[in-house]
Amino acid sequence: MTKNSGTMKIKGKICLNYKNEDSARLVYDSLEIDNKNFVESELKDNEIIYKINSNTLGSFLSTADDLIASEIVVEKIIKKTQK
Repeated sequence: MTKNSGTMKIKGKICLNYKNEDSARLVYDSLEIDNKNFVESELKDNEIIYKINSNTLGSFLSTADDLIASEIVVEKIIKKTQK
């Protein structure tokens, strides 16, 4: 967290690692539409890196919570379809 000229900037990074590149790509593609304009995302092999930037703690926490909840849903779908 940094503070400049009375304005708070909150930055965070969430890294998610998957068993393989295909699973990472599936999650990345599934979440990218919802994340545009809210979260920076990068796919590297079997890892997705999300960067969250916000001006308020509430907004930061809401974005992180939404991202994690969405990822859990996609992960459950992947597990069910791979059985």
